[in-house]
Amino acid sequence: MNSDVRHSWVMEQLAKIPSGHRILDAGAGSKRYKPFCSHLQYVSQDFCQYDGKGNGEGLHRGSKEALNIDIVGDITNICEQNESFDAIICTEVFEHIANPIEAIKEFNRLLKHNGRLILTAPFCSQTHYAPHHYYSGFNKYFYEKFLSENGFEILSLTANGSFFEFLIQETKRLTKMATKYTDVNLHGSNTPTIANFIELLNRIKVTDKNSSEFLCFGYHILAKKV
Repeated sequence: MNSDVRHSWVMEQLAKIPSGHRILDAGAGSKRYKPFCSHLQYVSQDFCQYDGKGNGEGLHRGSKEALNIDIVGDITNICEQNESFDAIICTEVFEHIANPIEAIKEFNRLLKHNGRLILTAPFCSQTHYAPHHYYSGFNKYFYEKFLSENGFEILSLTANGSFFEFLIQETKRLTKMATKYTDVNLHGSNTPTIANFIELLNRIKVTDKNSSEFLCFGYHILAKKV
């Protein structure tokens, strides 16, 4: 799953941060990464307005996830002093921010010189947590332009997945989507056809030649404040 690849990458970056450094988890939600910050001074932030159900459209968790958050408020206006963090982590949050470029500016304000920014966001995402879903995704050119324009140097920018892996994910979702949004039942006799298509995609992806430039799950960015 694309989330497993992302999770592994984020944990790897967190492990590299020196012990005792202060880190902000911006848009922390369920604070998934707090257990991997035991060597750090961990501070969580979230707007705490998503109730788990939203407006009922698209995908939802079913339960509220942002609990016991240290800083409750707007991610573009966090109540902390300038240069008060050594690192900031922000994963799968930008699509839920009305003004993501303002969030980048705020991260720059909060980070110390050479402070690290660990950032991920989808390239192409389905509607989720509505109505707090404002962007379907971000291309690598978004990061290259707006991080550099707002005081960051990108140290690494890598794609998560490929065009073919994205198709595999959505094909696996096909039966559920047909059940929810149409009168067509894809169970039973249609199951082998779907399985065969997934098998075909798995064979094709082995020889993939950078199809991520066309479509992928998202990008993993490590940047530093300059």
